[in-house]
Amino acid sequence: MSFAGTGVVAIWHDLMPDARDEFYEWHNREHMPERAAIPGFQRGRRYIALDAGPAYFNLYEADSVEVLGGPDYLARLNAPTPWTQKVVQSYRNVARSICDVHYTAGVGNGAYLVTLRFNVAVERYTDVLQALRDRMLPPLVDAQGITGVHFCTADEAVSKVETAEKKARSEGTEIPSWIIMIEGCAADYVGHIRERLVAELSNLLDDPEQQLATTLYQLEYTRCKTPSSAG
Repeated sequence: MSFAGTGVVAIWHDLMPDARDEFYEWHNREHMPERAAIPGFQRGRRYIALDAGPAYFNLYEADSVEVLGGPDYLARLNAPTPWTQKVVQSYRNVARSICDVHYTAGVGNGAYLVTLRFNVAVERYTDVLQALRDRMLPPLVDAQGITGVHFCTADEAVSKVETAEKKARSEGTEIPSWIIMIEGCAADYVGHIRERLVAELSNLLDDPEQQLATTLYQLEYTRCKTPSSAG
């Protein structure tokens, strides 16, 4: 299914080994409901890795990047709760991007999702974006078992904004530039598309040194904007 807006927060991270239980309680009972209550936020999802990490992937859909760089979200990021400040200190290997959505389509939500992260040289930006949006990604929507195909790029300025919550983490934050997400109803369907995309991207980017970071995830939790959580 298509994303609920044109703005996305994409966060990858690991956890300290002893932080798992508290992370789940905090994320389910405080953090996701808090984020869903922000005006312009529509849905949050958390995934757990089935192969190479990072272990967790968190995805928030919002009306636009303007919402994600706007005062309501920034107010929350600059006033983290005591529980948030405690839990985020256990985050490791954090990557976080505030993104513009360039392509999103599909027939529903999938329990399995693969993320692909990569960089594109500035001079290739337009032709790679057009190739992905107009030629490479649309046919995948009709592939067997695929329920959603999404492509976005980081808004560097918004992603780099320093906030109190970011400063509470023990490590720095990577900002992935280009992100593709493929959803499906079974791991092998999504895995097959991942292999196909890695090969096609390698040819498109024409850069043997290009590193494509890919991870297969399974859905753990979804929080939508409900009457009790609406901002």
